[in-house]
Amino acid sequence: MTDVLYTGPIPGERGGELAMGGGRSETSALSGTGGGRAMTTTQNSQRPNACCFCWCCCCSCSWNEEERRRRRRRRLSQDTKMETIPNCEACTKPSMEEIRLWSQSFDKLMKNPAGRNVFREFLRTEYSEDNMLFWLACEDLKQEINKNAIEEKARSIYEDYISILSPKEVSLDARVREMINRKRQNPTPHVFEDAQLQIYTLMHRDSYPRFLSSSIYRSLVQGGSRTSSES
Repeated sequence: MTDVLYTGPIPGERGGELAMGGGRSETSALSGTGGGRAMTTTQNSQRPNACCFCWCCCCSCSWNEEERRRRRRRRLSQDTKMETIPNCEACTKPSMEEIRLWSQSFDKLMKNPAGRNVFREFLRTEYSEDNMLFWLACEDLKQEINKNAIEEKARSIYEDYISILSPKEVSLDARVREMINRKRQNPTPHVFEDAQLQIYTLMHRDSYPRFLSSSIYRSLVQGGSRTSSES
């Protein structure tokens, strides 16, 4: 009897072809041989990275902020000359007691003009000074009472710090951006309040701990301590 040569696809190949065409055939093939475990693995591999969805309360994802800092470094490294740094806030020289209070809470640091200037200097070294500039611009807008001035300042803040086209765009989640877009047609002095709180929280959680261990802050503490001992 003459043997007939089989030239069709072998079972393994056929299963692979069906699996590529859709998940239904793969599920059927796996269901009888521990398929449940394989399906779980497949489903888990398709889950999105949780880090990208970790917008908690008023805080942006730290990964996004770090990515923005890297982009700013690249942008500045390509410039032949850095932008002129805006003048710092007018303030008196802080006392040693004030400097030490800055390490007790972020609120005490941000309520002190000299503290904000020093913290802003630190943020500049991390290419995230725009966070402070945005926060200060929002504080300035809150003091405005003239309707035309409010609209003009709100437009400027949006173009400088909210627009995705701006090189100084701050890190905000989709919910806050949506709220701003709804309110910006008829802005009030508090139109950016939620965004300001989110950036404040981001600076508190992300930048403030590094500031306290930075050479900028430690040199102030050590310098003040030497001055006190000499007097």
